[in-house]
Amino acid sequence: MSDVNPIPEGYPAVCPALAVDGAAQAIDFYKHVFGAAERFRMPGPDGKVAHAELQFRDSVIMLGDPAPEMGFLDPKAVGGTPVNLYAYVDDCDAAFAAALTAGAKELQAPATQFYGDRVGVFEDPWGHRWSVSTHVEDVTPEEMDKRMADMQGGAG
Repeated sequence: MSDVNPIPEGYPAVCPALAVDGAAQAIDFYKHVFGAAERFRMPGPDGKVAHAELQFRDSVIMLGDPAPEMGFLDPKAVGGTPVNLYAYVDDCDAAFAAALTAGAKELQAPATQFYGDRVGVFEDPWGHRWSVSTHVEDVTPEEMDKRMADMQGGAG
């Protein structure tokens, strides 16, 4: 058995990896909107980013320019994304506004949800869908069930 930790120090167990056609610009966008810190960047050919890592508080997102030969495709190359990245931030409204100012497309304006989070949804300029959220209320499972039933017209 190896003495090497199977999960490297400083990494969560799950790290999304995003293919972004324009990774260098996306890194700047994520720093601006989320306050992400760039951990490192490996340059690729022609000014592309082969691999980069961004720290979002206790989370890490890996990203780089698409590499079709490796099956690493960006959302625009495959007609959109079925994935939504849910990111907690200190101020949902401010992060949402910063994203739109920086070129994101509004999908859902910030609103307080029945489960206690204030959430706004946008698509970034590279086709990745983000929900920016600030937790504003602790809701018990029982209250959440009641609110869900009320939303569905009392069914449940």
